[in-house]
Amino acid sequence: MDNYLTTNNSFVIKEFSSDLTSTWKECLRVIKDNVTQMTYNTWFLPIKPLEISDSTLKVQLPSQFFWEWIDEHFNTLISKTIHEVMGPNAKLAYIISEEKETFDKLSLIKKDPTSPNSVLISSKPKQDFETFLNPRYKFENFIKGDGNQLARAAAGAISDNPGGTSFNPFFVYGGVGLGKTHLIQAIGNKIIDNFPDKKVIYLSSDTFTVEFVEAVQSNKVNEFSNFYRNMDVLIIDDIQFLLGKEKTQDLFFQIFNILHQSRKQIILSSDKPPKDLKGLDDRLISRFQWGLTADIQPPDLETRIAILNKKSEEYGMVISRDILEYIASNITSNIRELEGCLIKLLANVSLNSKEINLELTKKTVKEIATDRKINITIETITKTVCNYLKVDENKIRDKTRKKEVVLARQVAMYLSKELTKCSLKTIGLNFGGRDHSTVIHACATIEGMKLTDSTVKYLVDNLRTQIELSCS
Repeated sequence: MDNYLTTNNSFVIKEFSSDLTSTWKECLRVIKDNVTQMTYNTWFLPIKPLEISDSTLKVQLPSQFFWEWIDEHFNTLISKTIHEVMGPNAKLAYIISEEKETFDKLSLIKKDPTSPNSVLISSKPKQDFETFLNPRYKFENFIKGDGNQLARAAAGAISDNPGGTSFNPFFVYGGVGLGKTHLIQAIGNKIIDNFPDKKVIYLSSDTFTVEFVEAVQSNKVNEFSNFYRNMDVLIIDDIQFLLGKEKTQDLFFQIFNILHQSRKQIILSSDKPPKDLKGLDDRLISRFQWGLTADIQPPDLETRIAILNKKSEEYGMVISRDILEYIASNITSNIRELEGCLIKLLANVSLNSKEINLELTKKTVKEIATDRKINITIETITKTVCNYLKVDENKIRDKTRKKEVVLARQVAMYLSKELTKCSLKTIGLNFGGRDHSTVIHACATIEGMKLTDSTVKYLVDNLRTQIELSCS
């Protein structure tokens, strides 16, 4: 019997009309009286009634995200509506259309009725342990681009033949928010689809470390080690966090060797390539390089627009091309921020009854950029600028008027104003105790040079990207 997403209420349905269309139309009428027109159009018109069966009205939603939003914001309203239209004992079942090929081949998700936080449990073949894989991370919604071409191709090959390719281990690296976690979990989900009997587990290196410490404290290190040695596919995210944890590295080294010798698949991610993981055991670094190391670069403009298109479809949003291009042109280095911008727009549309226009989009993008400023400091900006232009950091704070030093100072001031929340006075103090008027002059100078000198524009834009990547 299929498992379904259901509301929290478990009732036995009373007599009600078996006419599916008229029943759902009545439900929509009640809902429409309780929400704004924009909310109704965005969240309720896309829902399709499928059938009334036994004690359940089954409806289809366009995506997993759509269900999560409905469940979080409108579950109470929907429950009350179903009871009003169909009787106090009725219940509702949701089916996710992206999972739906036919009713007989559904890969559905059910809601755990014991969890107050709406924990989702996959109805795929059960394993005797938690895989910790997110069912939303699939190849189908991972957008291909020049920046992830090699990693994506290798991931597909591994999914079809885990442990049987030369890509073992598979080591993916890149900056925050570029899709590493999505890709490596997509491999795990696809392997479970292709090989239901294989044991697949995903976890972060932090989780691995915490579990190891608990095993030491409870004298269960052998059990802990044996558990991971028996995996067919081991996926470890953010392996860089093993740095400095010598005992954990020793145990992981042993597990790695056993799995590799047994031709079991190992998949790792990091923010840096293996050779740059200073502080990690040399034996591990060597083994990480046995298979394939692939990087994921920030997506280009076309890929960012494609990502926004895909996400907006998943969220049930209709957004014009010029809006998508504006977002993609101003959020350049982080896929997570692209999605965050769409979600903020969605919240404004649904909860505040606003239209998606360029003015609202600019405001939302600015808010996202402001959030990003939290991690960027003047010190980071100064160091990056000086390294790039090969200028001594101490010189930038001196009174020297050498051309190369003045340029570095003015660029650093300009980026400090753009990328931090610091006041002009604070920025000036960080550059040798200069007055705020000096900062204003520096910013105006760089702004003017960007308009007339393409070299300066390239320099500033390139430095901005480097700084944002290092601090994201």
